[in-house]
This record gives sequence, structure tokens and C-alpha cells, in this order.
Amino acid sequence: LFAVLVALYEEPEKPNSALDFLKHHLGASAPENPEIEALRLEVAEMKEKYEAVLEENKKLKTKVKLY
Repeated sequence: LFAVLVALYEEPEKPNSALDFLKHHLGASAPENPEIEALRLEVAEMKEKYEAVLEENKKLKTKVKLY
């Protein structure tokens, strides 16, 4: 907290809201960036694809063992 307060004090252009500055630098819930939401969506899609590929891989391994 002390380091963030020092950063606020040393900031050449003072922010409109000191509270928002503190929240941002402490990692508190800030307004979501649309890019972040898009990346989260992309990660979720990739996880689904990954699970599907794993399942397909298991099926193919089973087929190979049969021959």
C-alpha cells in the first residue's frame, strides 16, 4: 500500500480519482477491458478444443491397439 501511495504522489499527471488509481495498482476489481474478455473467451474455446482432441486421441489409440 505504501508503494502505491508513493507512486500516486510521484505521478506527474495526477489522476482524476485517487481511489481508482489505488484500485488499479492494487489489482482490485477495475472495469473489464474488452480485450481481456475476448482473451478469456478465446482461452475457454481453446480448452474445449483441447478436450475434444484428447478424447479423439484416446479413441484412436484404442483403435490402434485393436489391430
